[in-house]
Amino acid sequence: MSEALKTPLRPDPETAALNELDLMLPDLFHDDYHVKVFERLRAEDPIYRQEVEEIGTVWNVTKYQDIMAVDTDHERFSSEGSIVVTDQEEDFPLPMFIAMDPPKHDRQRREVNGAVAPRNLAVMEGTIRGRVQKILDDLPVGEAFNWVDLVSIELTTQMLATLFDFPFEDRRKLTRWSDVATADEASGIVDSEEQRREELGECLAYFTELWNQRVNQPPAGDLVSMLAHGESTKNMGPMEYLGNLILLIVGGNDTTRNSISGGVRFLNQFPDEYQKLMANPGLIPNMVPEIIRFQTPLAYMRRTTTQDVQLGDKLIPEGDRVLMWYISGNRDSQVIDQADRFWIDRPKARQQLSFGFGIHRCMGNRLAEMQLRVLWEEIVSRFERVEVVGDPTYVNSNFVRGYSDLPVIVHRK
Repeated sequence: MSEALKTPLRPDPETAALNELDLMLPDLFHDDYHVKVFERLRAEDPIYRQEVEEIGTVWNVTKYQDIMAVDTDHERFSSEGSIVVTDQEEDFPLPMFIAMDPPKHDRQRREVNGAVAPRNLAVMEGTIRGRVQKILDDLPVGEAFNWVDLVSIELTTQMLATLFDFPFEDRRKLTRWSDVATADEASGIVDSEEQRREELGECLAYFTELWNQRVNQPPAGDLVSMLAHGESTKNMGPMEYLGNLILLIVGGNDTTRNSISGGVRFLNQFPDEYQKLMANPGLIPNMVPEIIRFQTPLAYMRRTTTQDVQLGDKLIPEGDRVLMWYISGNRDSQVIDQADRFWIDRPKARQQLSFGFGIHRCMGNRLAEMQLRVLWEEIVSRFERVEVVGDPTYVNSNFVRGYSDLPVIVHRK
């Protein structure tokens, strides 16, 4: 057991009183501590009420069917204002279309949805494959390195730079802004809220220059041009522009990058599945959604009730916060067979919650799956094994389930 598990801030999920279980911990996902926590809640209190200091009442929805009921009912469970447990800061609001209800949500989402339309993905696949090949061919062989940095971050940041038509030499700025956007002082990423706002201001300034260039050019297929020319987005204020940028950066970066790392970790944890993969690379398209289920890179989404709502055996008052814990629903054995098993040829592998459902379903889900598929096709053609040689270092967040370091050694065929 790691030292983190012994801390009094993380009570034993199997023996602690139910009301001692704290889903707001920044180390909730370290060492997979959360698995036992949610297993207990699904069994004993699947719509778990928690009183959170400085926030108030939070209703935590942990079972698959209850999560689906909330996610597909945008009239009674509103996304307006915030998709995380905290509210927008009044003096630094970041409006974004994922935290809006129809009709504004629908109009703004429509402006950028074309960037990940099937015809564009087909064009992008060759570019992605070429980049994957170069990234993998440049890896050191026979010596330990950080998979997160050299592969997961590099691939997703290159993809983001393409989607935004962002200067390629500055692409790591996108990684930094993605990290800062979801960080707080407990994350270790920023020292203060002032620093966070300052760095996001730098993001806005950089992208404002790109906007000013693109708005004076004919409409193009990159996300900045789409926002600058879109009927419902061309008159956005600066903070709404920044909010939507953050949404697109985090949505395109954190999720895929942590699933790339998670896939390597899980195949090492389940060596029989790794052997199965190497014997039959044709399983990769089915393995990809299983990786995304087992990782669940964004652990929850928030809604706010617009009226009193009966959910299961709980009456949730109007105006209360409701968190849909996708990471728990993805382990609900009443719906998903052998849910605690990483199973690359799982039947119904797409029966998972990581992308959400309803009007807010992740618009980049096919792009994420394509990046993972291409990556694993190229990995199995080159390497006998990507061997994890040390414990991962986890991101401090109860929203992003992520890694900052995954030490590996690659073994060429």
